[in-house]
Amino acid sequence: MAFGFAQAFRTFGRLALAGAIGAGLAAGDVVAEQKTPSPGSAKALFASVSLPTQGPAQPIGFYAKGCMTGAVALPTDGPTWQAMRLSRNRRWGNPAMIALLERFSQDAVKYAGWPGILVGDVAQPRGGPMLNGHSSHQIGLDADIWFTPMPAHRMTAEEREDLPFTSMLQKDKFLTVNPKVWTESRARLLMLAASYPEVERIFVNPAIKKKMCDTWTGDRTNLGKLRPIYGHDSHFHIRIKCPPGAAGCTPQAPVASGDGCDKSLAYWFTPAPWAPPKPPKPGAKPPKPPREMMVSDLPKACSAVLDAASVASMQAATYGGPSAVSALAAAPAAAPADDDEGLPDVGPVPNDKPAIQ
Repeated sequence: MAFGFAQAFRTFGRLALAGAIGAGLAAGDVVAEQKTPSPGSAKALFASVSLPTQGPAQPIGFYAKGCMTGAVALPTDGPTWQAMRLSRNRRWGNPAMIALLERFSQDAVKYAGWPGILVGDVAQPRGGPMLNGHSSHQIGLDADIWFTPMPAHRMTAEEREDLPFTSMLQKDKFLTVNPKVWTESRARLLMLAASYPEVERIFVNPAIKKKMCDTWTGDRTNLGKLRPIYGHDSHFHIRIKCPPGAAGCTPQAPVASGDGCDKSLAYWFTPAPWAPPKPPKPGAKPPKPPREMMVSDLPKACSAVLDAASVASMQAATYGGPSAVSALAAAPAAAPADDDEGLPDVGPVPNDKPAIQ
């Protein structure tokens, strides 16, 4: 695939940004600065709730500004999946999302030659903004899948907390997939995930999108669902559409037609997305720091969601019923690891970033 800016890219590389960015933000080795939320903020309040609400499942609001009712938990273990980072208590989702994850895990073994999936964050018990790591994942319709294959043994809770991420990128090159790590089975896994009609888009690192554009020789019908974005070099992010009948769910605009191997991808290989903010003009007032998101900033129904009665137990709200609950107990809450899950899903978005995601 030729983007038509090879010379500009080479010049950009000579600016020594290849190493600094390629081994940093793009490779997911930098943790975004996270301000500790105040006790009354939406982050603090939603993160403090350990169980979902009773009643029917409803996503409320938008993926990055909302909450949910009636969530169910992905069982920690299944024949073809294992849930990771259990201490985060983020394996809750809309039943449509959890059902897709189970189906995808089975299809990955059957059709993609994958031994099973490792599932990262889905959402908190009642959705809402998380203390760290994500700007979306708020209505139970987003889920992270590791590029690391599921091991043959059932991991302990400690192993699930400590297993390191594996970046698909080379640390010494700007936005370049590491050929020693990337495999055809990972490409098949991505395209399988994109094949489901309910999947709206899949977020991947720009280098991975480019790799798929350059090398995927199969059906490219769903290639456009792979959307380039910051981070996402050791995992990919599945987002599904608002389920039928979910009147309170705010849909995202559909992806543009085509395979996405065009100027919208070429943009990520220019200095623009990675440039630091322009300094203020002399004498100009410094910009105000971003205001914390409060519950009042979310859809009105989210306040009631926080106050609603909880289900009786995690077992009662596990997808598939109490019999599906693994005997593996979640570890006590722990501080987030220093990895690319600490990066926000939408990173430091520059003002001129195209609204194509």
